[in-house]
Parts: sequence; C-alpha cells; structure tokens
Amino acid sequence: MSTPLFTRPDPALGEFSVRPVDPSGDAELLHGWVTHPKAVFWLMQECDLAAVEKEFTRIAADPFHDAFLGLHNGTPAFLMERYDPAHRELVGIHAAAPGDVGMHFLSAPTDTPVHGFTRAVITTVMEMLFADPATRRVVVEPDAGNTAVHALNKAVGFEIQRTVSLPSKDAYLSTCTREQFLATRGDHR
Repeated sequence: MSTPLFTRPDPALGEFSVRPVDPSGDAELLHGWVTHPKAVFWLMQECDLAAVEKEFTRIAADPFHDAFLGLHNGTPAFLMERYDPAHRELVGIHAAAPGDVGMHFLSAPTDTPVHGFTRAVITTVMEMLFADPATRRVVVEPDAGNTAVHALNKAVGFEIQRTVSLPSKDAYLSTCTREQFLATRGDHR
C-alpha cells in the first residue's frame, strides 16, 4: 500500500485521499467496480479480471495517463484517471492548451449511499488536479447520456463546450478553469 499523494479533509464526511493504482494489487477490487451496472459509462462491462489488470498496467506504463485509487477514511471508495488531452482521448478533437488536464472519475458502487458523497469525490479530484500549479483547466468528455455526471460537473464549475463524437460515444466536451472551480467553492481569488 503506497502513501497517499493527496489528502483532503471534508468537514461533513471525513478524510479523502488519493494514491496510485497498483495494477495487480487493485485489479480484483477495480474489476468489481468497473463491471458493475452502475459503471456502464466506464465502458468496461464485459472485461474479465485479466483484462482489467492489463488495462491498468497499460495506464501505469503510459507517460500521458495515470490512474489513482481514492480512499474515504482509509477505505477504497473511488477511481480517478488523469490524462494529457494533447496526447490521449481527445487528440484531433480538442485543441489542448498548456495546462489542460483530462480527467475521469468513478465512485465505487454501494448499497448504502451517503448524501453528498459523489460531490465530495469530484471535489477531491478537482482539488488534487488544481494542487498542481501547472494545471490551468480540467477537460472532461462524459457520455452525453450521463445526466448524473453532467449535474456534478456543473456543480464544480464545468461548462459544456460542445458535443463531440468519440469512437465509443457521443460526449459533452466540457472544461473547468481553476477560477471557475474556486468560484463554486466560494473562493474568488
């Protein structure tokens, strides 16, 4: 188990932290998450355990893509990916500017949902990304049909730029600057 790279205390829900995914050590856990019906937009529904481990091993070796396991009070609770949109996902679709960072996140499936939990997860993800002073804007491309994530994205400052056609989906290309995110937190620096 590696040391967290980022930690954020949440006044209502406790501590959120993020560490790199261990492709072999976390594969079984992540397989259960990405193949769960709730994770349909993750596009890994048909993957077996070996395919999940292979995918996260591929990400770990990619200089333009990272995967992180998010913990809530020390327990695995979400998955986060960070990528360089100039080299992955949006090449030829989005004119990436210096300081652009792509992101995906997935909250673990649960039978006991906690009010405000997913909002706390996306807030943690955004705070981690913006903790890097080089990050100026976060770029996402959620499935156009994923209404739940569109509401969350809007709540943390994302604006839909346009609908784009990707190989696996029609997506809402959306961006959020540091200033837009801080404004949703009540910080108007």
